[in-house]
Amino acid sequence: MTPLPTLKQLRYLVALAEHHHFGRAAEACFVTQSTLSAGLQELETLLGTALVDRGKRSVIFTPVGEAVLRRAKRLLSDAEDLVEEAAAGQEPLCGRLRMGVIPTIGPFLLPRVLPALREAYPSLKLYLTEDRTDRLVEQLKDGALDILLLALPYDIGDVETVVMAEDPFYFSCLPEHPLAQRNLVPAEALRGESLLLLEDGHCLRDHALAACRLEGARNEQSFRATSLHTLVQMADNGLGVTLLPKLALDGKLLDGTRLVARPMDDSEARREIGLVWRRGTARRAEFQLLADFLKAQIAALST
Repeated sequence: MTPLPTLKQLRYLVALAEHHHFGRAAEACFVTQSTLSAGLQELETLLGTALVDRGKRSVIFTPVGEAVLRRAKRLLSDAEDLVEEAAAGQEPLCGRLRMGVIPTIGPFLLPRVLPALREAYPSLKLYLTEDRTDRLVEQLKDGALDILLLALPYDIGDVETVVMAEDPFYFSCLPEHPLAQRNLVPAEALRGESLLLLEDGHCLRDHALAACRLEGARNEQSFRATSLHTLVQMADNGLGVTLLPKLALDGKLLDGTRLVARPMDDSEARREIGLVWRRGTARRAEFQLLADFLKAQIAALST
């Protein structure tokens, strides 16, 4: 039988990658530095290769070490899933759940649905990470996150996705703008406008352009907004017009501004809100339960 690394050895390796220091990694694992060093040396002996270059001032992973580290994170995540699934068999949605969420959804949705989630599942410990979609997807694949709350569509790869709601885009401008007088704004009317969007890398930008078929529209590039709040302030100062998701508008994004919002005259001018998790996870039933719960909560918000 092939000798296998222990979860403890893999945990030592991951802790060293996180802290880049043997002493701090040992403290994080609640062991002495000599115990952690010995465990890593045993792991290297077992694998027959060096994983870490031990310099005087730095800790550098070898190429093999980087590959082993990625697998170690996934193995530890799977082991944690196993424990959480066993606990969920006794009580659904309990214990730790690490959720990644994008900033164009999190601040506008979570405050409105989390109180009900806590009431329904008081034993659930929800840890939230807010970041851009591409970085959250990497953390999901590495095992650092369990589930993602994202805007779709997005090319994520081999994952499971549950769409929970549609989120239409609204045209937003100052009240004196000619299009503010329209009950419905056609996408073609935006082509001559100075359109303010989030900077490259934010999926909301791509969703807005694609959903409204505005890939060739003139974008105002003089400023780079990294959040919807900054984008709204730019539009409120007369720098241009913008497209905003209804979710953010329902979350009072325009409060304190002069901006008005008008629906688009296009049923395809929307994004989708969904939950995403790794295919084959042992916690699939639990994640599906969470998706069903959040879907019901989102539907109740719009009634």
